[in-house]
Amino acid sequence: MKFRVVIEYDCETGSFAAYCPELPGCCSAGDTEEEALNNAKEAIALFLEPAPVKLNSNKKIFEIEVPA
Repeated sequence: MKFRVVIEYDCETGSFAAYCPELPGCCSAGDTEEEALNNAKEAIALFLEPAPVKLNSNKKIFEIEVPA
């Protein structure tokens, strides 16, 4: 699976910020472009990792499919 990653240099901190436009809130940073890109790859993997959902016994989870 491929994702776009935007990397921006931050003059104030001297570091590089990275974010994935397709995954809102998925971002990372690094001291170099390479480090920011590697950190972004790890952030994307964690972002996509399923997390367990705990619910009370009176709630249900449904999965729905929507057209692309």
